[in-house]
Amino acid sequence: MKEVPIKKSIGAQTILFPTPILIVGTYDKSGKPNIAAVAWGGICCSKPPCVAISLREATYSYGNLMEKKAFTVSVPSEKHAKEADYFGIASGRNENKFEKTGLMPVKSDVVDAPYVKEFPLVLECIVIQTVKIGLHTQFIGEIKDVKVDEDMCGADGSPDIEKIKPFCFDPASHGYYGTGKFIGEAFSIGRK
Repeated sequence: MKEVPIKKSIGAQTILFPTPILIVGTYDKSGKPNIAAVAWGGICCSKPPCVAISLREATYSYGNLMEKKAFTVSVPSEKHAKEADYFGIASGRNENKFEKTGLMPVKSDVVDAPYVKEFPLVLECIVIQTVKIGLHTQFIGEIKDVKVDEDMCGADGSPDIEKIKPFCFDPASHGYYGTGKFIGEAFSIGRK
């Protein structure tokens, strides 16, 4: 019989693999577009389709979300890792991140928020609930539309992860990693 490794306690930490890189777009009171990198987030409901993101109250995006009750989530490709990292370092209070990176804001035609033109996948959301958790507040956004670059779709018309090439954050090492190889069909390989 194979020996099972012993697990070592490392304490309560924010470690979960994979952690997506979500670029959240908002407008401030004056209509200035802002973007921020958010690692604490993901899909949280199927019906209605919803995504949750968590932000600290001290952030510029927090105030924008409270004001406008709308946001977008742009999913960057690996080739934009440097820009995505910058979006998490700089504050929109002090600089225009779109101008600094040369990326283009696009006004959503569905919600009152901008998205990043160059990023291949976008979720357009309205805030339907907020939950104060502790240091962070979770914003639950109902997904009103998903947009994807046509050349990033597979033969069936849906987004193709291998073309989009999203990447994730490793909260343990503070590194970024690309997606791995295909390992099997979901809701199928477990039946064998």
